Amino acid sequence: MKLKLDIDPDIAAKMQAEVLAGERAVTAAMRQAGSDLKVDWRGQITGAGLGQRLARSIRNKTYPERGESLDAAAFVWSKAPKIIRAHDKGVLIRSKRGFYLAIPTEAAGKGRGGARLTPGEWERRRGMRLRFIYRRNGPSLLVAEKARINTRGTAVASRSKTGRGQVTAPIFLLVPQVKLRKQLDLARDAEKVAGSVPGLIVEKWVDQA
Repeated sequence: MKLKLDIDPDIAAKMQAEVLAGERAVTAAMRQAGSDLKVDWRGQITGAGLGQRLARSIRNKTYPERGESLDAAAFVWSKAPKIIRAHDKGVLIRSKRGFYLAIPTEAAGKGRGGARLTPGEWERRRGMRLRFIYRRNGPSLLVAEKARINTRGTAVASRSKTGRGQVTAPIFLLVPQVKLRKQLDLARDAEKVAGSVPGLIVEKWVDQA
């Protein structure tokens, strides 16, 4: 018995067209899924009060970067993974050197780009020395003496010769460790977006019909 299979050119062309449609649908779906997850994660971060700067650290990319593929994938990540992980998991932070962690108060002000200042950076920027005050009950302090509080609530050197308006301002709270509470649930959004992928593929495929 001999079997002969002849493939109709029209059928072959239709099959190839379906493969191409599938590649476009899968790639478009993964591109949208990656974008959706990026938006969701950024929304979580700003909603938790962690700021736009940290939210913008969330990026996404679709592979392949050019063309379409049935194996297309989306990759969503943060350019500040340690900070994101700390708020996603909730961690206990200790000083690497076994000393205190310096937590800036409002009077400390900010560095460039809104960055938090270390005690050494604060002294260099303000031209003032900080004095250590030990407290048995509650955090110890680093304070600035003969300072004044400007209109922005930041401690700066006082130029008063009479001492008028001068204060001793707490600049840093000193604690042995800090427990960050869990503020994010990134896995929740990732699972939600992953569950939407099959529907997105069908939607993108139908759109081409």
